[in-house]
Amino acid sequence: MRVLGVLLRKELEATLTSPVGYTIIAVFLLVLGYTFSLTLVATRVANLNYIFHQIYVLAILLVPAMTMRVFAEERSTDTLELLLTSPVQEIAIVIAKFLATLALILGMIGGSVVYAAILWIYGDPDWGPIYSGYLALVLLGAFLVSIGLFMSSLTENQVVAAALTLGTSLMLWYADSVSGMLPAPFDSLALNLSLIGHFHAMATGSVFLSDIGYFVTMTLLALFLTTRRLQAR
Repeated sequence: MRVLGVLLRKELEATLTSPVGYTIIAVFLLVLGYTFSLTLVATRVANLNYIFHQIYVLAILLVPAMTMRVFAEERSTDTLELLLTSPVQEIAIVIAKFLATLALILGMIGGSVVYAAILWIYGDPDWGPIYSGYLALVLLGAFLVSIGLFMSSLTENQVVAAALTLGTSLMLWYADSVSGMLPAPFDSLALNLSLIGHFHAMATGSVFLSDIGYFVTMTLLALFLTTRRLQAR
């Protein structure tokens, strides 16, 4: 546990001192603020449903840029080999990098809480969908980060890692769209893998254990594959 704490502190320092993270957060909050203002003026409805889906899209686009350097950069500079030969378990390395990157994602999501506060001050929102929507965003962020870690562990090229992460996320996003073209049982498999299908239900206030289980299971699977990838080196 002490080793994990040291690794986590190291990764947090690297994450918080990188200008890339702050640039991405600035772009995220700027776009989100613009969207919130337009939506509130146009609809005058006290909910964050549209904002949650906007964050969903932005996360898919921005997370690849936040995770592409996690392992790829260390591969290219040969610091990963030094880290792997130290008396540290691969799972601790993966968890530390996962939590450090997820902390940045949660910071981005946390910045949007101000919009919920605005609705509370000037309106009477239904808090159920807001709570479930933020739960969906946390689970989505963890899943996307785990995908990014795995893809970054496969290559030393950061651009390739970002492209693989984005491509995988988009394929999962549109998985339900191709289900109608697939024979059984692959059509059901595509529907169950649909990222937007599991996210949309929670973002609109419907919380099912199957949706939570999807995000948790897929996140753990990606982290497991990342750990195995490091152990294979």
